[in-house]
Amino acid sequence: MSLRALTACTVVLAFAAVPAKAQVIGTGLSSNTLNGAAPYGNPIQDERIYIHGVLNQFEGRVGGGNYFRWDGEAWAGSDWNRIWLKSEGRDNADGNGKVSDGDQELLYDRPISRYFDVQTGMRYDLDSGTGRAWAALGVEGLAIDFWNVEATLYASNDGHYALRTNASYDLYLTQRLVLQPQFETNWYTKEDRGQGVGSGLADIDAGLRLRYEITRKFAPYVGVAYQRFFGGTADLTREQDGRVNDVRFVFGLRLWY
Repeated sequence: MSLRALTACTVVLAFAAVPAKAQVIGTGLSSNTLNGAAPYGNPIQDERIYIHGVLNQFEGRVGGGNYFRWDGEAWAGSDWNRIWLKSEGRDNADGNGKVSDGDQELLYDRPISRYFDVQTGMRYDLDSGTGRAWAALGVEGLAIDFWNVEATLYASNDGHYALRTNASYDLYLTQRLVLQPQFETNWYTKEDRGQGVGSGLADIDAGLRLRYEITRKFAPYVGVAYQRFFGGTADLTREQDGRVNDVRFVFGLRLWY
């Protein structure tokens, strides 16, 4: 055998004898880096805890008796398991410290599809009226054309049931100027004079707000809000010298963390 043939055979045998876990030349990586890992490497650590909060409405409503209104929510948890806090209400700003439409909720949230989560927990009507506790079950997420929607059923003692729906949409006119239509309804199966609501459709609360995002987290806005009471709720509102049809100019801040 010639010297050239002997040298070639030696090189082939040397490469054949390289261990399966030897490093890939010039990379510093093992040729077996991904072997045994599922399925494309080590699993990603995706169970981090995140915290997020948004104050959608933090506004004054003016026109024939002014009042202040807030509506916000916050959550903490992972991609799969979260605890939500929701709060809304209004301060009549008439000097007597009366708060109405108070709704405080503590919910557990878990995704059920790509766009929707299911939420369950407790609601408590905490304001200047008679307090009432409710069990809550609902869904929240993105509908067609990326409307933010939610619908929640509530059950309390003595056969009291309620339904709340809410929908809003962010229309970006520019990168900073955003127009947001919003529409909320509240329904009850029984009259509750302590909370000033009757049976059936109690009210709708709609608004059109134009905000300017100085940053994504800080945006002042102006707009118009419309609230209308129906049926027994309208009767109770008249008894308290309230307005059944209420159109107001609004100004406020939208904040999130």
